[in-house]
Amino acid sequence: MSWHILPPDSALSTAIQHKIDTKTKPVGALGELEALARQVALVQQTLTPQLRQPHLVVFAADHGIAEAGVSQYPPEVTHQMVRNFAAGGAAINVFCRQNGLALTIVDAGVRGSFADLPAVRDQKIAEGTRNFLHAPAMTPTQCQEALQRGARLVDELHEGGCNVLGLGEMGIGNTSSAAVLLHQLTGRPLAECVGRGTGLDAAGLARKLATLTRAVAAHPAVGLEPLAVLATFGGFEIAQLCGAMLRAAEHRMLLLIDGFIASAALLVAARLAPAVLAYCVFCHESDELGHRLLLAELGGRPLLRLGLRLGEGTGCALAYPLVQAAVGFLNEMASFESAGVPDDSGA
Repeated sequence: MSWHILPPDSALSTAIQHKIDTKTKPVGALGELEALARQVALVQQTLTPQLRQPHLVVFAADHGIAEAGVSQYPPEVTHQMVRNFAAGGAAINVFCRQNGLALTIVDAGVRGSFADLPAVRDQKIAEGTRNFLHAPAMTPTQCQEALQRGARLVDELHEGGCNVLGLGEMGIGNTSSAAVLLHQLTGRPLAECVGRGTGLDAAGLARKLATLTRAVAAHPAVGLEPLAVLATFGGFEIAQLCGAMLRAAEHRMLLLIDGFIASAALLVAARLAPAVLAYCVFCHESDELGHRLLLAELGGRPLLRLGLRLGEGTGCALAYPLVQAAVGFLNEMASFESAGVPDDSGA
């Protein structure tokens, strides 16, 4: 697949900055909210940006590597949590309801059926990936199909009027995939990329690192080509996330980036089309070990640092009110001129 992502035209930058600077406040007094307002206005190429039909999509899939004991929880939990999402009982359901975000749950490759749950969208590639200790996680064809299915979902949301999209995930074992993606694509030592995931103790973390070290050694010829790395070590939910991100940027949608797993998907996307990064709002810095490294690699400045390590897109839902605040002050806050207040700032 080829991706045609154009960076936002910078021609409006001066006018946007002037509008921000002449609000009734000292220059720069709203700090990071000003940078966020500027980004949203540039993405939408307007001085009066609007957030329409905000939507959060959670992609779920199982991972063969989970069979190797890299998680504190058994693989069945992925299926159980998707049912919890569909019932409205997970953290992401609570935060989406609280902040006015529509929510779609996607079966990208979970073991078992959700035929009895019409609320779960069926985009299943297979019943989980293969164990990449022994074979590539997915075939090249499966990887391409996952990218396409993620992209097609975004096409539908865009056609329905959505212009701001949050992306989350669920999949036991997916911090292992994300850690290896980070290691392979950046050259960072694997020990710096592997974290405790769902809460491993020291012994569990050591086992996880040893397992992933063996897994990397089992694929010496994988190289640095992003899709080859994704197919070898990724997950169906990570690949669908990647396709969704790339298509959203093609549509000039604002992208809300969650934690470690979503950022690993973005790393792959950015290797394929670097311009995707201009459309991304980094919602938080996860407590997972490698996320800080990923943020540095992607140039991301997180809006929140809450010690989260849940996934599900929870960081996106929690940060969305800050995006609303940035757009709100840009559109509704008085200027010095409109308020009849003397402007001594020199702006």
